[in-house]
Amino acid sequence: MNLQHFLDHVNSGAPVLGGSPEHRFMHAAAQEALRVTARLNTGYTTPEQVRALLEELTGKPVEESVALFPPFYSEFGKNLTLGPGVFINLGCRFQDTGGITIGEGTLIGHGSTLTTLNHHVDPARRADMLPAPIHIGRSVWLGAAVTVVPGVTIGDGAIVAAGAVVTKDVPPNAIVAGVPAKLKRMTGHEA
Repeated sequence: MNLQHFLDHVNSGAPVLGGSPEHRFMHAAAQEALRVTARLNTGYTTPEQVRALLEELTGKPVEESVALFPPFYSEFGKNLTLGPGVFINLGCRFQDTGGITIGEGTLIGHGSTLTTLNHHVDPARRADMLPAPIHIGRSVWLGAAVTVVPGVTIGDGAIVAAGAVVTKDVPPNAIVAGVPAKLKRMTGHEA
């Protein structure tokens, strides 16, 4: 099992069965992510050091325009893609094993949580995990303490109000709020 094989597996939507080679790989990779985020979250790090640690965490180049205020938590890192100009505020938690893509110029409010894995409904299979990616478009604004669940797409220019739990796709240029998040109105602007 290597990283590309694992990414091909989860990005196909195939389950990660408890005790499988994919499951063991995921747990080993989590230790690497925890090591990197521990360095990120311990003491002061300059913006340049933050970007270097993000590159180590994701295994990808990170644009100079990307900014993140620690602390930041990720259990995998290697299935996280950040567009140019993305800003991630204090205390966010990204479970990116199932894939998180954040588009250019998007702002993530402090304390937000993005999740991409569900556990199986059958208690006998509870260790099995079902990956589903999150796609957040460009110029999106997530308020503070937003939660986005697996499989959700948030369209370009959308706004998600603080404290919302996003369980369904959000159209481009929409404003949603609440638990679960519901359409309040359109922004009146095209992203």
